[in-house]
Amino acid sequence: MATPVDVTVYFNFRSPYCYLASKTMFDLFDRFHARLVFKPLGGWDGRSAPDRVKRKITMVRQDVGRFARRLGIAFNPPPVTTDPTRAGLISLRAEALGCLRSYIVETMRAEWAEGQDIGDLDVLRAVCGRVGLPWEAAEAALADPQAAATLERNWHEAEARGVFGVPTFIVGEDIFWGQDRLDFVAEHLRDLRLARL
Repeated sequence: MATPVDVTVYFNFRSPYCYLASKTMFDLFDRFHARLVFKPLGGWDGRSAPDRVKRKITMVRQDVGRFARRLGIAFNPPPVTTDPTRAGLISLRAEALGCLRSYIVETMRAEWAEGQDIGDLDVLRAVCGRVGLPWEAAEAALADPQAAATLERNWHEAEARGVFGVPTFIVGEDIFWGQDRLDFVAEHLRDLRLARL
């Protein structure tokens, strides 16, 4: 049996492109001998600066809308004031408790398909309830200074590795930026002879 390879994923819950990736990236881990090394980010980390966002928001929403239609998924952007940091903090606890995949999918669905503000505690509480993550565990993550430090450390590490946007996927020394590069990630894993079948 092949030895699994790490696929590091830098991810910001506020990115619409991470929403698109959340619908397709887990296929990699089903099809290949690969381990997800999830690196959540908070705030503006991995995203365009606020002034740049103001200039590009119309184009980005058109672009993401086209991808969403191609994937057959809803696209309903959340409030522009949405802060992803709490969602990122809770994802660390979701991973520790074995429900990271469902947490990512459900959080992104609530935010980008339903247009909800994932910075709102009631929204996050509902997400946790749907994926079986005890709210007490989520609250502990929100209050944990080590969790906050992890998000910050993830971004410093990402920058040191040459990452400038999300989602970014890293396999060994190979860097793949963007949800539309997942086919290249799959090809790379196939070239490494890591296909499960």
